[in-house]
Amino acid sequence: MTNPTTQRPSSGSTWNYRTGSIDTLAEMSPQEVRAAVPPEELNIVWANWRRRANEAQRAPKVPWRTWLLLGGRGSGKTWVGAGWLVEQAWRGGRFALVGSSLHDVQEVMIEGPSGLRAQSPRALRFRYEKSRRRVTWNTGAEAHIFSAEDPDSLRGPQFHGAWADEFCAWRRPGEVLAMLRFGLRLGGDPRLVVTTTPRPIRALRMLRAEVSTVDTVIPTATNAHNLAPAFVDSLNAIYGGTSLAAQELEGLIVEGEGALWRAEDLARCRGARPPRFDRLVVAVDPPASATGDACGIVVAGRLGERAFVLADRTEKGLSPMGWARKAVKAAKDFGAAAIVAEANQGGEMVRGLLAQAQAPCPVKLVHARYSKRVRAEPVAALYERGLVIHCGAFPALEEELMALGCDEGGASPDRADALVWALTDLLLGRVVRRPRVRVL
Repeated sequence: MTNPTTQRPSSGSTWNYRTGSIDTLAEMSPQEVRAAVPPEELNIVWANWRRRANEAQRAPKVPWRTWLLLGGRGSGKTWVGAGWLVEQAWRGGRFALVGSSLHDVQEVMIEGPSGLRAQSPRALRFRYEKSRRRVTWNTGAEAHIFSAEDPDSLRGPQFHGAWADEFCAWRRPGEVLAMLRFGLRLGGDPRLVVTTTPRPIRALRMLRAEVSTVDTVIPTATNAHNLAPAFVDSLNAIYGGTSLAAQELEGLIVEGEGALWRAEDLARCRGARPPRFDRLVVAVDPPASATGDACGIVVAGRLGERAFVLADRTEKGLSPMGWARKAVKAAKDFGAAAIVAEANQGGEMVRGLLAQAQAPCPVKLVHARYSKRVRAEPVAALYERGLVIHCGAFPALEEELMALGCDEGGASPDRADALVWALTDLLLGRVVRRPRVRVL
C-alpha cells in the first residue's frame, strides 16, 4: 500500500486500493467503508491479511471445506488462522474458537501477537468478553470459545465457521473434531480452518486423508523475515537433518515407531540430477475409486547402480481417465521408457485407460502380493546404502515414507507406493549376471 497518511474520505467519496490506505479505512465504520469503497474493490479491503501473506500462507485456490495448515514453529500459522477469521467477521456470523485449553485460546488465539485482537482493524471494534467466553465485532459477528478438554461443550451450538488451533496437542482430537463438525451447520458454506504443528498421530492422518480437506505445509523458513535474526539458522545448525527439525521447523509429519525411513536419512539423500539415465520410468498407484484416495504418480530414473527420484505428480480427486492422462503427460515430459502401474485395483482396465490416454511407451502392470511394508523394506534398504537420490524437495512424499508401516488407519500412502514400484523396477527388478564358478 502507498500513501499511508491519506486523509479520511468524506461521506460518499470513493477509495482506491492502489492509492488509498488500509490505515485510513481502519478509522471508519463498516458502513462508511461500504460507502467509500467501490463494490468491486470491497473484497480487497476485507482480504487485507492475504495481501501481506507470503505464498505459503495464502488460502488454497481449489475448493475446500477444511483447510489444514501444518506449520513449523514461527511459520505464521496462527497469524493465518486469525486473519481468516477476522476476514469472515466483516460479513457477520457465528464462529467457534477451539484450542487445547481455555487458557491457550485466550493467550494465543485471541490476545497473542498474531491473534484476533492484533488483526482486527479498529473499524470492526473488537471486544473480548471473557466472562461470556466470546469475542464480538460491531458487524454482528461473534466467536465463541471452547476447550478441547471438554468435547461435550460443543454439543448444541451451531456456527458458520470455525478455527481450531494446535489440533495435534489435543488429548482427544478425533472426538473433539467430530463434535465441532456437527455444529458447522449455518450458512451456505460453513468452513473449518485447522492450524497445528504436526505430530505422527492417527487423527491427523485421517483428517488429512479426507476428500474435502486441503492441506498446506508452511516451513518456518518461509516466515524467517518476521522472526528474530538467525533464529532459523541457529536451530538448523543444532537440529538440522533430525526428526525434531522435520517436525518443528519444516512442518512435516515425521516417522512413528517401526518406521522404515528416518528424517535424517531422507535429509541426506538429496542431490543433483544427472544429465542422462540408463532407464527412466513413471510409476502409478491408481486410486480404488474416482473420489477416494489420491493417484500416486512418481517419476524416477536409473544411472548405473543408483536411482534418482525426479518428480512427484500425485493428485487427489481425479477421474480414471484424469489420472491416466496425468501419468501419460509425465511419461511424455520426461521421456519415460515405461509406465509401471499397479493393477490390483483394476487389472487390465488400468492398461486400457493408459492406452486410451495415448501412452507413449510400454505399460508394465505389477501386482501387490505382499503388504505395503514388506514391499517397501528392500527399497528402504536402498536408501540406507545411499543408492537413492532425491533430485529436489518432495515433502509430501517423504512424509508418507516416514509413516509407511507404522501408522495404520491413516491416509493411504499413494505417493510412497508409487515410489516403491518405481525403484523396485529400476534397481530390484533387474537380473544381474555375475561370473559363476564351477567346481570340477
